[in-house]
Amino acid sequence: MFVSLQFKLELKKEDKEKLMKLMRKQSSAIRTAYNMLKELEKEKTKNPHAQIYQRLRQLFPELPTRYIDSAIYKAKQYPTDRPVVFGGKRLFEKLCKNHLTGKVREGLKKQWKEQRQGTLVSIGSKADKGNRLTRFENINGQLHLRITTGNREFIYAKVLREPSNSKDKWITFMAMLLESWQTQSYFPYTVELKLRDGEVYGNVSFEIPTPEVRYTKKNGVIAIDTNASPIHLAMAEVSKTGELVSYQTISLHHFLGLSQNSKDHQEWILAHQLLDLAIQRSKAIAIENLKKLKKGVRGDGKAKLRKRLHQWNVKKFLQKLKRVAMLKGVEVIEVNPAYTSVIGMLKYAPQLSIDKDIASAYVIGRRALGFKEDMPENYEKLLKDKAYLEFALKRYEEREKELRELVEKESNEYKRNALESELRSVENSKKLLTNLIQSLQSEPSGCEGANGRNPEQGRVAKTTLQSAWQVLKVALLFPILGKVLPRDLSPLKPVLVEGAWDRVRSRLVPLEAGGTVPIRDF
Repeated sequence: MFVSLQFKLELKKEDKEKLMKLMRKQSSAIRTAYNMLKELEKEKTKNPHAQIYQRLRQLFPELPTRYIDSAIYKAKQYPTDRPVVFGGKRLFEKLCKNHLTGKVREGLKKQWKEQRQGTLVSIGSKADKGNRLTRFENINGQLHLRITTGNREFIYAKVLREPSNSKDKWITFMAMLLESWQTQSYFPYTVELKLRDGEVYGNVSFEIPTPEVRYTKKNGVIAIDTNASPIHLAMAEVSKTGELVSYQTISLHHFLGLSQNSKDHQEWILAHQLLDLAIQRSKAIAIENLKKLKKGVRGDGKAKLRKRLHQWNVKKFLQKLKRVAMLKGVEVIEVNPAYTSVIGMLKYAPQLSIDKDIASAYVIGRRALGFKEDMPENYEKLLKDKAYLEFALKRYEEREKELRELVEKESNEYKRNALESELRSVENSKKLLTNLIQSLQSEPSGCEGANGRNPEQGRVAKTTLQSAWQVLKVALLFPILGKVLPRDLSPLKPVLVEGAWDRVRSRLVPLEAGGTVPIRDF
């Protein structure tokens, strides 16, 4: 499938004058080639291209030979069965009218000259690194177009182009360019430059390959989880049977200080590195299907996080990753991101002694392979332990009291907003735990129903099971670890493996002792 994309060029004044001179020469060559083509067609000449080429070489000796071939190619695009007015028929007819004078006429005349004399075409070639005369090159992390002016002289124009949306084919073109630079396996692309309103615009035409998907999830996946605090990627290699094979993290902190063009370039490089790893391990890529990301609002007391989220666009990077994967024949599996972080931090981080972000990537990989995450038995028991839930509720009550005091004392508006946000979260957690305790109290405390009836008796309510992981997060993290999002989750291992509720309570202040419950970091 052939695609044509538009871009804009930024040139120095002297380079722009050289380019306009070159445009006038080739535009004149295109008009000459068209006129000769019409005459030779009437004479039914067998090989008109050779004769036109020789004639143009005589008329335009300073024009590089490839520009002459491109001029003939462009001339063949115009119809020969009817008159063609170079510069535009409507503009020409308006200029022929005598009533137009002054600035109006000068404006139309300038526009007509730009369309008539402001064209430069260069046909691409795979053997010439994509295009010999107008070639895209990377200079200091920014995309430039190298334009040959003749006698091995070049001018370099900065390319001004950003993808407009996730489906913009410019993302694919950039991925193909970077791939060709790295592997030195080039693809042809045709560049046509046009002068409009004093600015230089270009069109690049190329064919999008559609390679066969060779690396699928039948051998497992490499799951990727994006994180903003600290800004990094967490990667987990998952076997086809769901085991964690290997993992690593990639810091993206250096992205924050880069310009947009340099950042895009580095993202393309990173995407290629990740796909090369997937190809090396013969695995697919698993990512979250992120539809809408919350970046916060001004005054929420999280200025540093908001700045980081605005400086690095996760969705744009994932778009690049998918484009590169399509070009390299790697399957990309997008999964529902719901509760991947919660399941990872509560289930796999303490169990495998790994970071919570790695654990989240592991859950993404298992979900991509079709595995379901059941809640561990000891966690289910915790959600039915009334004594523990009352203990957790007490912790939130003490934290609520502390936050209310801090809000009253805080004079800084932004810091107060952050405290109020945390206070609302604590109030919601209290409400959730209160409802859970009430649901346990409303259930009969007896054993199984008579003659084996009512086997569901004593289990957590169905409505609770639907959001059990979120409930578990509220009941476990802050009451035990003293933080909503802790980095160290190892203290949860005794709870997960042994169901040691008494040990957890003994490390904190028992509920029966009364008084305030201290918040400690384990």
